Amino acid sequence: MSQVFGFSGDNFCHGGLYTNPKEANFFLSLGPQVDVYYPPQKRSRVSVPFVFDGEWFEQKQKTSIESLPDECLFEIFRRLPVGEERSASACVSKRWLMLLSNICKSEICSNKSTSSNDENKMECDSEEFGGEGYLSRSLEGKKATDVRLAAIAVGTASRGGLGKLSIRGSNSERGVTTLGLKAVASGCPSLKSFSLWNVSSVGDEGLIEIANGCQKLEKLDLCKCPAISDKALITVAKKCPNLTELSLESCPSIRNEGLQAIGKFCPNLKAISIKDCAGVGDQGIAGLFSSTSLVLTKVKLQALAVSDLSLAVIGHYGKTVTDLVLNFLPNVSERGFWVMGNANGLHKLKSLTIASCRGVTDVGIEAVGKGCPNLKSVHLHKCAFLSDNGLISFTKAAISLESLQLEECHRITQFGFFGVLFNCGAKLKALSMISCFGIKDLDLELSPVSPCESLRSLSICNCPGFGNATLSVLGKLCPQLQQVELTGLKGVTDAGLLPLLESSEAGLVKVNLSGCVNLTDKVVSSLVNLHGWTLEILNLEGCINISNASLAAIAEHCQLLCDLDFSMCTISDSGITALAHAKQINLQILSLSGCTLVTDRSLPALRKLGHTLLGLNIQHCNSISSSAVEMLVEHLWRCDILS
Repeated sequence: MSQVFGFSGDNFCHGGLYTNPKEANFFLSLGPQVDVYYPPQKRSRVSVPFVFDGEWFEQKQKTSIESLPDECLFEIFRRLPVGEERSASACVSKRWLMLLSNICKSEICSNKSTSSNDENKMECDSEEFGGEGYLSRSLEGKKATDVRLAAIAVGTASRGGLGKLSIRGSNSERGVTTLGLKAVASGCPSLKSFSLWNVSSVGDEGLIEIANGCQKLEKLDLCKCPAISDKALITVAKKCPNLTELSLESCPSIRNEGLQAIGKFCPNLKAISIKDCAGVGDQGIAGLFSSTSLVLTKVKLQALAVSDLSLAVIGHYGKTVTDLVLNFLPNVSERGFWVMGNANGLHKLKSLTIASCRGVTDVGIEAVGKGCPNLKSVHLHKCAFLSDNGLISFTKAAISLESLQLEECHRITQFGFFGVLFNCGAKLKALSMISCFGIKDLDLELSPVSPCESLRSLSICNCPGFGNATLSVLGKLCPQLQQVELTGLKGVTDAGLLPLLESSEAGLVKVNLSGCVNLTDKVVSSLVNLHGWTLEILNLEGCINISNASLAAIAEHCQLLCDLDFSMCTISDSGITALAHAKQINLQILSLSGCTLVTDRSLPALRKLGHTLLGLNIQHCNSISSSAVEMLVEHLWRCDILS
C-alpha cells in the first residue's frame, strides 16, 4: 500500500504536529490557514519502526498501531466519520494525512453493528463527504505542495466542500505532483473550478485524476503546463460533461485532438480561451465550433497558427457567440475576415476585439460590420492597414454600434474621426482613441450637420496631433457629453477646451485632463461654474499651471465631487485650507502626490477633510514630515493613506 500512495510511515506524535523544531520539515507546516482539526491534548514523542530504501531500522520502543501496514490503517480510517475525528487523525503524521486524503466517498464504510442513531450519523457523514463546494483555496509558489493539497482535501470535506482550487507556481523542492492532485480528486468530488498555472511537474496523470474524481468540474484553466497533452484533455471532456469554461495558455502539448474531444463531449461549453498553443490549428477550431454551435457564447483566440479557414468556421457556426476576441493571428488574411462577415452566422455578436491582425483591411472590416447587425462594442488595436475609408464604411454598416475604441491605428486621421461621428449620430455612446498618431490638428470647415446627440463618453489619450482646432469642432458635434478624458494632449490650451465645456448641455460627471500641461486655472473655473452641479470625478494630474485658485473654485461650486486628483500641480497649504472650508464638499478620494509646496501646515485641513475621506495620496510630498504623516495615520484611521 505504501508503494501505491508513494510515501512511507515516519515518526508521529499524538494529537497534533511534530514538536521537534529541528525535524519539523518531516511533518506539516501549513501556515496560518490550516484545513485540519487540532485537539487540545498533550503531545508526546513516540519512536516507531520506519522504512527507508527498503531496509528496516528497529527502534527500542514500538507501538502497535504504527506497526500496522497501510492496508490495515486504510481500513480503520475509512470507518471514521467525516468531521473532527478525521481531521484530528490527519494531524498525527504525514503518513496518516496522505492515507486519509486518498479515501474517496465510495470507500467510506458504515458500521452495520452500530445503533440506529450512530448508523444514521455514519450514513449522513457519507452523504456529506465533499459537500456542495462552497469553499475556495489558493496555493502559490512555495506554498504549493502535495502535503498542503492533502490537508485541503481532508479539511474541506466536512466544511461545505471545496468548490474552487487555484494552484499558481510550485515549490521547487517539494512541488505539486500527481500524488497531490490524486488527494484532491479523492477528497473533493464537489470541485467545480480548477486552475493550474506554471506547474511543469504535473502531467497527464495528475489532470486525469482530477477528471476522474471531480466530475462536477465546470471551469478549467491551464496556463504554462507543458507536460499536459491531448490525452488528459480528452479524459476531461469525457468525464466532465458539465464543463462550461475552458482556458488554455502556453500549453504546447495540447493539439487538435483535445479540442475536438471537448467539442464532442462537452455540450454545455459556453466560453473558451486559447492563447499561444502552438499545436492548435484549423482542425481543432473546426471540431470545437461544429459541435458547440448552439451554446458557445465567448471565444478568445490569440497567438495561434490558424488560417482563414478558422474564421470561416467561426462565421458559419458561431450562431450563439456574443463576445469574440481575435489577437495576433498572423496567418489570417483579408479573405478570412471577409468570409467571416459574409457567412451570416454572427448575428448575435455584441462585442468584438481585434488586435495585431494584418487581415483587418478596409474590405475585411466592412464585411464584418455588415455581417454582425447586433454588434455594439468594438475594439480595434494595431490594425495597420485600416484607413479612414474602411472605418467610415464599417460604422455605416454596423447599425447597432454603441462603443468604438481605436488604439494605435495610425492610418486613421481627423477625417476618419469625424466620419465616425457623422455616421453614428443616433446610437454611438462612447468613442475612444488611444495613441493614434495619424491625427493632425487641421482647421476644418464642416457643412452644417446634425449633432451626435447620443455620444456620452469621449476619450482621447496620447494623440499628439489632437489640438484646439479639432476640439472646437468637436464641441459643436457632441452637446450631450457626460464623461470627457483628454490625457497627454500637450497641444490643447484653454482656448480649445473652453468651447467644448460651454457646449456641453447635459452636465459633465467625469473629467480627466491629466498631462494637459498648457491648461490654466481659467479652464477649471469655467468647468466648475458650468458643471459643478454634476461633477463627481476630476483628474488634473500633471497640469503644472493649475494653482490654489482652482481649489478655491472647486470648494465653492462642487458639492457632489467625490474623487479629486491634483497630483504634481502648483498648489500649496492655502489651497488645501480653502478646500477644507467648503460647506458641502464630500470628498472620498484625494490625491496630492508630488505637490512639494504642501507642508505640515496642511495637517489641520487634511484632518478636517478626513471625516469623509477613504483614500489619501501624499506620496512625494517632500515638505510633509514623517511625524505629520504618523499623526494623519493615527487620526484618519478609516482612510487608506499612501505616503
